[in-house]
Amino acid sequence: MVKSLKESYWPPNVPRHYRAPATPLIDNLFTSARRYPDKAALVFLQRTTSYAELLSQVERFAAYLQQLGVKRGDRVVLMMQNAPQLVVAHLGILRADAVVVPVNPMNRAHELGHYITDPQAKVAVVADDLAPYLAEANGHLSADVQLAHVVLAHYADAASGADDPALPTPEAWRTWFEAPVPPCDWGPTQAHLWTDVMACAVAPGPVENGTEDLAILPYTSGTTGLPKGCMHPQRTVMYNAHAMGLWSHHTPESISLVVVPMFHITGLVLGLHGVIAAGSTMIIMPRWDRDYAGAVITQWRASHWINIPTMVMDLLASPKADQYDLSSLDHIGGGGAAMPQAVAQKLWDLYGLRYGEGYGLTETSGPSHSNPGHAPKQQCLGVPYMDSEAIVVDPETLQVLPAGEPGEILIRGPMVFDGYWRNPAATEKAFIDVEGHRYFRSGDLGRIDNDGYFFMTDRLKRMINASGYKVWPAEVEALMFKHPAIAEACIISVPDDYSGESVQAVVVLRDGGQLTAEALIAWCREQMAVYKAPRSVRFVDALPKSGSGKVMWRVMQEEAWGKSATA
Repeated sequence: MVKSLKESYWPPNVPRHYRAPATPLIDNLFTSARRYPDKAALVFLQRTTSYAELLSQVERFAAYLQQLGVKRGDRVVLMMQNAPQLVVAHLGILRADAVVVPVNPMNRAHELGHYITDPQAKVAVVADDLAPYLAEANGHLSADVQLAHVVLAHYADAASGADDPALPTPEAWRTWFEAPVPPCDWGPTQAHLWTDVMACAVAPGPVENGTEDLAILPYTSGTTGLPKGCMHPQRTVMYNAHAMGLWSHHTPESISLVVVPMFHITGLVLGLHGVIAAGSTMIIMPRWDRDYAGAVITQWRASHWINIPTMVMDLLASPKADQYDLSSLDHIGGGGAAMPQAVAQKLWDLYGLRYGEGYGLTETSGPSHSNPGHAPKQQCLGVPYMDSEAIVVDPETLQVLPAGEPGEILIRGPMVFDGYWRNPAATEKAFIDVEGHRYFRSGDLGRIDNDGYFFMTDRLKRMINASGYKVWPAEVEALMFKHPAIAEACIISVPDDYSGESVQAVVVLRDGGQLTAEALIAWCREQMAVYKAPRSVRFVDALPKSGSGKVMWRVMQEEAWGKSATA
């Protein structure tokens, strides 16, 4: 067994063990609204929402859901970009004792049906610019599994009257907010406007959920098959929401820039729930804009910013970078990709900021590892959080490996999920017993150094990391096969100077098929989330295959990366 982290590397004033509140997540909002009713909970394009106002909106939303028939344990789909309505809907679903099913707003109709049928959802909350995709997916389902109700939100409602001449709304956002609401045919599904929901005048029923009740059901894809729902009870999310505050010195006076998507586990747990648990303030950015980010950090004196490294790279590359003051930041870090050494050094040279990289999965409700703020290492996953343990084992023998030896990273701790929704076979494969303890198999290869820090070395799973977004080749290939001109397709990762790696499609056309790379990329962007769509295409006469007929994707990928193929 590898020895634990050296005492000198453990963050000062952070306990090794922490007992999270034994209450449901919505209690964090009750507590913060009672303590700080007039404090800004949300800031959206300079328009603020106090904790008292937020609680009032959440109560109305929960009551409306209950009037629609939502009961304890029901799953409710939530599909939206970062906006105040997302926060209200997410907390409102929990207040109604229901389960949040967060869905990536970049998904398109071909991908969305599964997010309705697998969680058996009868109610969805969606931004109106995304509604046509959800309506199309819903319309393709049989009547017995279609949504019964959908709540439509308009971003402009939260942004109206919010402009500040000193910090104007980016023009691209303004165009997006002011775009006409697209028409939708919902069929028998009843559509409800956000304004009607907020006019609800009745009170919701009492909270009945406890710490073991299901809270969120985020979906994560595997190397094969459809996305799987990760069952997170109240306690796993509650633990990381509070542990994050201790680790990053998050206090009620902290101000967080929340630009990582709140449908994603990191933004959901650290951005949304972490802020509400602390009673602090979140500045919500719906989409990335480097100059708006720099200006809002400067104006609001933001103290915390969770991001992906490409955002920092983009901000520092702005011609206006010298106009921004990032000195207020007390904690800056993230994951999804390694932070280049040169960029980390520039952060330190300009602002005295140490970038803290972390590691986690949807199955671990966000971070299971993070770098100590006072002693971070570069291109490093960090060290296991409080109350958690991680080991490295031989993927085949499951023997625990010594420091320096690469193997599969296994994790156990209070943030680990309960299993996959309606998929006991996948759950059984995801957990193993080692030396009397139950560990989650991350599927990632890594090593531990002599100080107890973890480093990523490779992936067991066939996954592409595109600027922090996980792309699963089998899912993209399945969608590409719908194109009538494609006979075969293989998705691989290729080097990318900006994001580290990007998606490439290696394609074999049908006899007589006519297709250009540009046309195929455009078609893919209509069929799937943009981050999944190939950024480049290579046409070949045939895909390399093994003796058993399996496509040898690894050979093509290693050729793209200039590596020697292994047997």
